[in-house]
Amino acid sequence: MAEHLRSDLRVEALADRLHMSPRHFARVYVQTRSRTPAKAIEAIRLDAARRRLEETTDRIETIAEDCGFSGEEQMRLAFVRSLGIPPREYRKRFASAS
Repeated sequence: MAEHLRSDLRVEALADRLHMSPRHFARVYVQTRSRTPAKAIEAIRLDAARRRLEETTDRIETIAEDCGFSGEEQMRLAFVRSLGIPPREYRKRFASAS
């Protein structure tokens, strides 16, 4: 899944792949998954970024790009919104001692 994080994951693109209208796709997704497609994609991207911050010394900008965020700032906002701390602080707290 991580290799697909940089692809087009907008609702319109996902719906098109399933031959559905964007509105119908989003409605069905929420009914079956109890969250919006956007929230699900952000959670998957956050999980991938968290692992990379914990396990590598890659630059945060590189991690953001590789995980499908539009940039470091978008990833920082997602971290703060979801985890309450920015990526740099997350790395300081949880990085594996190598």
